[in-house]
This record gives sequence, structure tokens and C-alpha cells, in this order.
Amino acid sequence: MTNPAHDAIKAEIENNDVVLFMKGTASMPQCGFSSRVAGVLTYMGVPFKDVNVLADESLRQGIKEFSDWPTIPQLYVKGEFIGGCDIVTEMTLSGELDKLFEEKGIPFDKEAADRIREANA
Repeated sequence: MTNPAHDAIKAEIENNDVVLFMKGTASMPQCGFSSRVAGVLTYMGVPFKDVNVLADESLRQGIKEFSDWPTIPQLYVKGEFIGGCDIVTEMTLSGELDKLFEEKGIPFDKEAADRIREANA
């Protein structure tokens, strides 16, 4: 039996190189963790699709089942589940996120990424 929420999630991930499933939108985040990840991506100039899970309860529950990850936000890059706020923060500070974007051909502002690391050193 197909799951409409899973189908919608799969379509977003397949049709967008970078997708952030979050509470609220990039311009109006509804939680601090979603705000942090959207802020990092925006600051680094990464083009991404924001999907507001609060707009649809089946989507909110569905993304947790889809990724087998209990929390939101959730970041996907080129179809691959990357993680939530803590993982994205760690990857940003370690430079792993830069490497991932470079490997996947995702445009980003390397200088902005360096400034984030300098500010958090």
C-alpha cells in the first residue's frame, strides 16, 4: 500500500538537490533548530527547498518514518539524508558540509562557511 506522505517526500527529495524539512519556512521558521539549519544554508548561499512540516500532519509524521529519524529539521542533499540540527552544525564546524557540497556539486559560499567556523572557533 502506498503512503501519500512518503510519495510527496520522495518527490521533493528527487526534484530538489537540497531539501530541508523544517518547522515553518526559511523566511519564518517556527522552531530554533529549524531556524539554525535554514540560517546556515541561507548564510552559505546554498539554494534549497524548504518544506514546512507543520502545514501537514501526515507529512510531519511521514518524514520521521521515511528517514527513520525522530526529530525535525531534516536535511537531504541529492537524495541522501544528512541529518538534523546537531549533525548539520557539527558538519558545518568541521568542514564536512563544505566537502559534501563540493562532492555533490552544490553551489555554496566557501568564505561564508569559513566565517561561520571562525566565529565559532
